[in-house]
Amino acid sequence: MTDAAPKGRDPGPLSFTATLHRAGGTAACFVDFPWGLRETYGRGNLVPITAVFDDAVTYRGVLAMMGGEHPMLLCRKDVLAQLQKGPGDAVSVTVSLDTAPRPVEVPAALAEALDAHPATLAAWARLSPSCQREYAAWVSEATRDATREARVAKALTMIAAGQKLKPSSRG
Repeated sequence: MTDAAPKGRDPGPLSFTATLHRAGGTAACFVDFPWGLRETYGRGNLVPITAVFDDAVTYRGVLAMMGGEHPMLLCRKDVLAQLQKGPGDAVSVTVSLDTAPRPVEVPAALAEALDAHPATLAAWARLSPSCQREYAAWVSEATRDATREARVAKALTMIAAGQKLKPSSRG
């Protein structure tokens, strides 16, 4: 582990070694980020980053406070498979602030509906990229037109209310 993280908005690449921990009941894992987000990046939560695990696998994600002592960085199931690692294994991590745009491919039906509702479009713009991707995927997964239309209508209501799409909302 390096001694101390530089202060400021973009401290440059930060490298450390961490242990993979199981993320709840999922196949994913996480590592603890050893520095405070506010002191390191000037933000208290959800810092967009690019992480390189074991100098081999690159992942775009966020550093997030999830109720623990340290910010955490997710290590998805597909990343774990590429690394051939799991819970309890050590992993080297290099984290860099990600300032690149994170565009989301919005399905045509949802894009047209959002364009027709300016207030909902403004609410959409305030959603995090990951929330936008969830809505986009949910609408895109519909194979029947009727299902797609129902999902677009439900999505508009939820987006306007500032709600995230939760697994219990999908259906």
